[in-house]
Amino acid sequence: MISFVATLLIGCATSSPNINSASLSFPADPVMKQGSFTSAAFPYMEGSTALEGFIASPTTPGKHPAVLVIHDWNGQDDYEAGRAKQLAAMGYVGVAIDVYGKRVRPKTPAESGAEAGKYYTDRDLFRRRLQAAFDAVKALPNVDTSKMAAIGYCFGGGGVLEMARMGLPLKGVASFHGGFKTDKPAQAGMVKAKVLIQHALGDPASPRADQEALLKELTDAGVDFQATFYNLNTHAFTVPGAMYNADADRRSWKALNNFLSEIFS
Repeated sequence: MISFVATLLIGCATSSPNINSASLSFPADPVMKQGSFTSAAFPYMEGSTALEGFIASPTTPGKHPAVLVIHDWNGQDDYEAGRAKQLAAMGYVGVAIDVYGKRVRPKTPAESGAEAGKYYTDRDLFRRRLQAAFDAVKALPNVDTSKMAAIGYCFGGGGVLEMARMGLPLKGVASFHGGFKTDKPAQAGMVKAKVLIQHALGDPASPRADQEALLKELTDAGVDFQATFYNLNTHAFTVPGAMYNADADRRSWKALNNFLSEIFS
C-alpha cells in the first residue's frame, strides 16, 4: 500500500537549532499510557571501533518491541536520548545508536558536516555502523526480535532509509526531515520494512527534487510507504530551537505512534 499526504501547515524558520539542551520537552500522546523505565549508556562495537549509544527500557518484565533512534549530524546526544526515553515510556525498548564512535561528538556545524560527510561518501562504512547497531539491539535479552523498527532525524533520517534499502528485517522505519540521496537505491524485493516519511515541503537540505526522486525510488521498488509533507520552509522542525514547529512536531509524533502500533500489532 502506498499513500501520499500533503499537510498544509503554515510557518517557517531558518536558523540553526540548539539540539544539545539537557532539558528537552517532547510532545506526548495523551491516549498512550506512559510507563516507567530505566536508562543507561549503551556500549557496543563495530569491528574494532567502540561505539556508545543510550538505552531506555520499560521496567515491565518480558520482551518488548525495540525502536532504534539514529542521530542527526551532531552525533548522539540529549535529543536522541530524550526520544529513546519517550519510546520506553510507551512500552518500547528505545535505543539511541551511535554511528560516529564513542566520544566523537562534533561541536560546530563545520565539524558536524565533516563527520557526516565521511558516511555520505563511504556508504559501505555507513551500512556497517547501521548493521552493528541493529545486531547489538537484536542481541538484548528483553527485545522481541520479531518486532524491531528504526527512526531517525536529519542524518539519521537518511540512515533509517539506508537500513531499509539494506533489507534489514525491520518492521518499519520512520524518517524525520531526513536526507534522501543514496548511491545504493532500493531494489525490488529487498526492502522488508514499511516506510514512514515526515518532511517539510520546503526543506532546503532535501528539496523537492530529492523528495520526488525518493518517492520514485520507493515506488519503483514496490515499497510500502506513506509520506506526509508539511507546508514549511525549514529543515529540523522536530528539534527545539529556531527551526522548531510545535504543530509539525506533535503531528509527526502522533503519526509515528500510529505507525508503530500498526507494524507491531
